[in-house]
Amino acid sequence: MSAPEKHSVKTRILVLEEHPLLRYGVAHFFNSQPDMIVCGETDNIRDARHKLQECKPHLLLTALRLGTGDSLEFLKALKSEHPALLILVYSAFEETIFAERAFRAGADGYVMKKAPKEELVTAIREIMTGNIYVSHDVAMRAFKKSLETRPDQQQHQSAHPSIGIEKLSDRETHIFFLLGSGLGNTQIAHSLNLSVKTIESHRENIKHKLDLTCSRELVACAKKYVEVTFVPPSNVISRSKKKVLRFPAA
Repeated sequence: MSAPEKHSVKTRILVLEEHPLLRYGVAHFFNSQPDMIVCGETDNIRDARHKLQECKPHLLLTALRLGTGDSLEFLKALKSEHPALLILVYSAFEETIFAERAFRAGADGYVMKKAPKEELVTAIREIMTGNIYVSHDVAMRAFKKSLETRPDQQQHQSAHPSIGIEKLSDRETHIFFLLGSGLGNTQIAHSLNLSVKTIESHRENIKHKLDLTCSRELVACAKKYVEVTFVPPSNVISRSKKKVLRFPAA
């Protein structure tokens, strides 16, 4: 893509990120770009709604929350209320699993937090031209998958280490990750503002979809999945005992 014109209108960006230091760094980086300006910052969904009315951004940069708050539901609501608003998700959660969910909710792009900072501005500029943005690896994987025609190839592709998590609904995925981070039914119910009975029902559905036989197997599977997903490979190999990760947001 060609470099932005010197006198072009700057892209107005609202940054939604709960961690102050990261929010400051991202805002400073955007403001250093010749074609971008941060028109507002916030650390929560409720305030973001007010900022949208106040700042009139072209694009919202938002983290993906799992647990307290529901980013995916928030994105769906935003697209209904502000169809012209562009949304870029900036998350630590695995792109191969969560990018598709984010796009279905209304996102226009997905960038992982481990990506080089330059990828953020590349994504924004791509989105502003009317395209969507995912990483090169995810784009190539999707392209290769579209070329597959043999049933055994498709079966092998779907048997990826996702252990079938793609079969879970957004809410079930939230609960699965919270189980893997060490939370019990009561804590999860409080976190998601649901009843314990509802959480128990979701757990049963998750067990069925993942072909797990009991609650102990479900919790072990969830913990293992979270550890493998969020702990660097070198740490997984070098440590026999790991503390369960807790993650309020990404």
